[in-house]
Amino acid sequence: MTDLALKISGVTEPLRRIERAWLVTAAVFAVLALTAPEQAQVSLGFVLEALVGIAPFLLLAIAVAAYAKASGADGLIAKAFQGRTVSMIAVAAIFGGLSPFCSCGVIPLIAALLAMGVPLPAVMAFWLASPLMDPSMFVLTTGELGLDFAIAKTMAAIGIGAGGGYATMALMGRGVFSDPLRPEVGDGGCGGSTVRQAKEVNWSFWRDDARVATFTREGVATTLFLLKWLTLAFMLESLMIAYVPASAVAELLGTGNAWAIPIAVVAGVPAYLNGYAALPLVSGLLGMGVAPGAGMAFLIAGGVTSIPAAIAVWALARPQVFAWYITLSFAGALTAGLAFQAYAG
Repeated sequence: MTDLALKISGVTEPLRRIERAWLVTAAVFAVLALTAPEQAQVSLGFVLEALVGIAPFLLLAIAVAAYAKASGADGLIAKAFQGRTVSMIAVAAIFGGLSPFCSCGVIPLIAALLAMGVPLPAVMAFWLASPLMDPSMFVLTTGELGLDFAIAKTMAAIGIGAGGGYATMALMGRGVFSDPLRPEVGDGGCGGSTVRQAKEVNWSFWRDDARVATFTREGVATTLFLLKWLTLAFMLESLMIAYVPASAVAELLGTGNAWAIPIAVVAGVPAYLNGYAALPLVSGLLGMGVAPGAGMAFLIAGGVTSIPAAIAVWALARPQVFAWYITLSFAGALTAGLAFQAYAG
C-alpha cells in the first residue's frame, strides 16, 4: 500500500466506525448551520430539550433491556415454541409483543426456528409481533405518546401476531406454504439448526460478576443505540415543525379525511426510520392534527415492514411467504388504525 493510500485509510477508517445515524445528524446540522443558522440554533435547542424531557423514560428503557439480558430472562422466549400449534401461536404472539428482541436481534432466532421445523404459523405470529413492541419500546412510547397509545400498540402487536398466525395455519391447512423456506435455509445452513439454549434465569444477577459485566455492556450498547436514533428523530421533528405546513398535514392525515388511515399505512413503509426514531415523528404529527388512528397505522405498518424486518423475511422464506407477510402487515396496520381511531374518537 502506498503512502498516499495509507494516509487516506488513516483518515477514512475512523469515519467508518462512526454510526451512520450520527453522520446523518451531523450532516443535517452542518447544512442548517451554513444555510439557516437561526434554524440550526432552534433545532439544537429542540433536540436537547426533547432528550432531557424523555431522559427518565430512556433510562428506564435501558435498565429494562440490560436487566433482561443480564438475568437471562430474554432466553425464556424459547419456551414459547412448545406444545400444540393452536396454543403455540397465541403464546408466540404474546412473547413476540413483550420480548426484548428488535427486528435485527430476532433474525438468528427466527432462522433457527424455521430450520429446525417449528410450524410456520407459530413463527409467523412471533415474527409479526416482535418488531412492533418490546419493554423498551413500551416505556418510550408511553413517554412520547401516552399510556393509552402504548397499551393499544401492545394489544395491536399481539393481535396482529395471533391473527397472522391463525390465518397462516388456515392457509397451510389448504396446502398453501407447504414448503415455506428457501432451499439454503431448509438444510439448516442459515442460522444453525438448533434454537439457542435458554440461559438459566438469575433474577439477582448482581451477585454474578459475569452477569454484571453483561448488564454494563448491554446498558452501554442500548444507550448508544437509543441516543443516536432519538437524536436524529428529534432533529428531523424540529425540521418538520419548521418547514412542513401543519395545515397540509392535518388535511391529508386528519380526522376529516376518510382516507387518512390507509394513506398512513402506505406512507409508513418508505417514511419509517426506526421503531424508536418514529415515536418523536409521530408525536409531532399528532401535534399537527393528524388523526390518532393514522399515527397508529403509520407505526404498525412501518414497524413490520421496516428494512431489517423485511429483509429477514425475504432472506429466509420463499417469495410467496414474503408476500403473505407484507399482506398481513398492511391488513393488521389498517385494522389497528381503524380500531384505535374508533377508541380515541
